[in-house]
Amino acid sequence: MTVAYHKKPVLWDVDYDAPANKLIAIVGPNGAGKSTFIKSCLGLIPKASGLVEFWGQPYRKVRSRIGYVPQRESVDWDFPVSALDVVCMGRYRRIGWCRPVTRKHKVAALDCLELVGMRDFANRQISQLSGGQQQRVFLARALAQQAELYFMDEPFAGVDAATERAIIQVLRELKNSGKTVIVVHHDLQSVPEYFDEVILLNMRVVASGPVGEVFTETNLHKTYGGRLTLLSEAAEAIARTESGV
Repeated sequence: MTVAYHKKPVLWDVDYDAPANKLIAIVGPNGAGKSTFIKSCLGLIPKASGLVEFWGQPYRKVRSRIGYVPQRESVDWDFPVSALDVVCMGRYRRIGWCRPVTRKHKVAALDCLELVGMRDFANRQISQLSGGQQQRVFLARALAQQAELYFMDEPFAGVDAATERAIIQVLRELKNSGKTVIVVHHDLQSVPEYFDEVILLNMRVVASGPVGEVFTETNLHKTYGGRLTLLSEAAEAIARTESGV
């Protein structure tokens, strides 16, 4: 998969096959394309070329099996809804659009809030919650989808220690129940503790695989030290493709 904005490469020739039932970190420097990787996989950003499949099928055919937690900064937290309302949104594919949210689905949403320690805040408007509490609510919304594969864009960013512990506990429970979770992550120190697999990304996949094998000083240096060179090489390659050379 290759992704470009206004002919400027953001992701270049990314090739990755995610193993099932793992916690997977996407790690790389700022501007390396980590969020773009997730968004392009989910069809939120157009690809310049390439193919993304889930269980051998395109995303549109299996979207109900995939959950997504975006960056907290990308959400309008002033929208007048409660924490419970937000989590119920994760049930819409089961409820059906324009249909009332029945007690059954509200109970399921409350159970998800309970899992992230937010049940007591169910009726609180989301704008009145702290950043860590908002992140927990979004995680509960993803849980309400009852997906098989989850993409999460920096769920640990800007949260307190208690929220971080709560989030990683939920991720481990998802894994233990047979789910796969792919997480954009920025804290290198916690990668070996939190994750089974890692994708080292700097516009391309520098290395990927089990943390114990690929999360090495050499690979980290390659990931964080060569970004300008990679961008230049990819830009030249795209230019040659367009000119037919």
